[in-house]
Amino acid sequence: MALSAQAVVNCAAGGTCNGGDKASVYEHAFNEGLVHASCMNYIAQNLTTRSCEAIDICRDCVGPAPAQIGDISTCKAVDHKKYYVSEIFHVVGPDQMKAELVHGGPISCSIHATEEFDNYDGTYIYSEKTDYTTTNHTIAVVGYGKDAETGQEYWIGRNSWGTYWADWGFFYMAMYEDNLLIETNCVAGTPSYEKPHNPNTEVFIQ
Repeated sequence: MALSAQAVVNCAAGGTCNGGDKASVYEHAFNEGLVHASCMNYIAQNLTTRSCEAIDICRDCVGPAPAQIGDISTCKAVDHKKYYVSEIFHVVGPDQMKAELVHGGPISCSIHATEEFDNYDGTYIYSEKTDYTTTNHTIAVVGYGKDAETGQEYWIGRNSWGTYWADWGFFYMAMYEDNLLIETNCVAGTPSYEKPHNPNTEVFIQ
């Protein structure tokens, strides 16, 4: 099931198209809930005239298609279901990452994106040795694998730069080392169809 990234951007729920914080998105999912991708198509634009109104979270529109992106004159807010996380926790290192991918699904991780990574074409397992100690970009790690010929293990990641980048928006990153810090700063959550009831619950579980 896909959730609406644009609704998150519209509500600045952890950031905007200019950057953000993955942990804050999970906190928004804990406190307010997220909506299905069918509620709001991703247009990679920040709101400029409103701030997270009902029509910016889930809407339905009728034709004809507007001449300009952002024209919602033929749209109206609609009822929608929300999806939550009941707890949020840090995931660090290959063992924890693999375990969470198997038992919980995709996780959010940060990397230090470089110019070389920007130009990656998705045809090989990416590896880059750098001296960076901080991250600057968030991606989703959705799985892992092993090259049948070389035995090299790798992460399968999903980026937010569109389907024209790399392998239809996905990439393959070397595991264990020279991987732009992908294993050092990840966050995951336990999905829930119900809003957490206890406001005193510790959001982050170590």
